[in-house]
Amino acid sequence: MASSAPIIVFFLLLLLLASAATNSSTTSSFKPAEELRKYRRVRALLRKINKPPLKTILSPDGDTIDCVPSHRQPAFDHPKLRGQKPLEPPERPRGLNLTGGVGGDDDELQWWSLSGESCPEGTVPIRRTTEEDVLRASSVWRYGRKPAHIVRRDSTGNGHEHAVGYASGDQYYGAKASLNVWTPRVASPAEFSLSQIWVISGSFNGDLNTIEAGWQVSPQLYGDGLPRFFTYWTSDAYQATGCYNLLCSGFVQTNNRIAVGAAISPRSTYNGGQFDISLLIWKDPKRGHWWLQFGSGLLVGYWPSFLFNHLAGHASMVQFGGEIVNTRPYGTHTATQMGSGRFAYEGFRRASYFRNLQVVDWDNNLIPLPNLRLTADHSNCYSVQGGSNRVWGSYFYYGGPGKSVRCN
Repeated sequence: MASSAPIIVFFLLLLLLASAATNSSTTSSFKPAEELRKYRRVRALLRKINKPPLKTILSPDGDTIDCVPSHRQPAFDHPKLRGQKPLEPPERPRGLNLTGGVGGDDDELQWWSLSGESCPEGTVPIRRTTEEDVLRASSVWRYGRKPAHIVRRDSTGNGHEHAVGYASGDQYYGAKASLNVWTPRVASPAEFSLSQIWVISGSFNGDLNTIEAGWQVSPQLYGDGLPRFFTYWTSDAYQATGCYNLLCSGFVQTNNRIAVGAAISPRSTYNGGQFDISLLIWKDPKRGHWWLQFGSGLLVGYWPSFLFNHLAGHASMVQFGGEIVNTRPYGTHTATQMGSGRFAYEGFRRASYFRNLQVVDWDNNLIPLPNLRLTADHSNCYSVQGGSNRVWGSYFYYGGPGKSVRCN
C-alpha cells in the first residue's frame, strides 16, 4: 500500500496556503477544492502508470527503475491486449547486419545498468513516474504527450523547428540509421531537443500516424538535462492519441535490458570520442506490428498495428534528424541547441550526424535509402548537410546553437 505521508504533507500545505490567502489583503486565485481535485487526478494517474514491481533498481542519475512483470506493463491495460502476453520476436529484415553503434556495448548503454544490476527474465524495466514528473506538465491529461504541431516540412507549428533528411513518394515498411548521442543545452523547461527516426503515414490535417524513436533532452518530461532513449506514437497528429515511452497503453516492451525513458551513457564530446546508437523500426510481415530494435540486435518491443489506421498498411514517408521547441523567450529565438549545438558544416567529431540511412521494402529487405532530401526550417539557427560514401552510405550532419549572431 502506498505511504500516506505525501497525502498528509499535501493537506498541511493546503492549510498553510489557505491561511495565507485569508490573511492577505490582496485577491488570491488559490482554490483549495480545485487543487485537491488535481492532486487526486495525479495520484490516480500514478497508480495507473506505475505497476507493482518484482524488483526495484536505483539508478546513479536519480531514476527509480521498476522491474515489472511483462504482462502487467501499461500496454496490457488496453482492451485489445488485456489478458495477453508480449509476442515472440518476428522475422528480421533480410540484409540486416547485427552490429551496433560505436563507443559502447549494448549491455552498457544506460546509467541504470552500469552497476551490473538487471531486471529478471519475464520482467521489463520501467522508469518510475513521480508526482513531480506529472506536475511539470501543462496539465495532468497532457502528461507524456507532445504538443499538437505540424510535422510537414514546409512549415513549423507551435514553435517546433527541424533539420532533417527524409524520403517520400514510395511505400516504406521500416527505417534504420545510426546517430550519435550528445547532451544539448535546453534553455527553458518548456522546450526540448531531440534526434530521432520518424515513420509517417496519413495526412497532416488531423489523422497523421507516426512512430518515433531516438534520444531527447526534455527537462519538463524528465526533470533533468540528460539525453534519454525514447519512443513515441500518435494516430491523430498528436491531438488525443499516443504518448512517450510506456506512459499510456500502446507500445509493448519485450526486453529486460533496456529501459525506455532512461538516460543514455556514454555520450559524444566535442573534438573527442563519438558514441552512436543504431535504431531500426520495421513492420512484421506476418502479424503487421511495428517493431523496434536498439543497438546491435536488442529487440525493445513493438507498436500493435491496431493503434493505427494508415500505418496498419505502410508508411508513406521516413524521416531522420533533429527537432527543437522554440518558445521565443524575451521575444527572441531560443538558445536551445540541436544535436551537438554546432552547425552541420563543422563535420565529424563536432556536428551531430545520422549515417547508414536505410529503409525496409515491401519484401522485408533492408536497402539503402533512395532519394534522400535535406531541409532545415531555419538554416541560420540549425543546418543540415549531407553526402554518401562507401563506409557511411547515405549520411548527413545537422544541428546548431539556436540563438546567435545569425539566428535571432
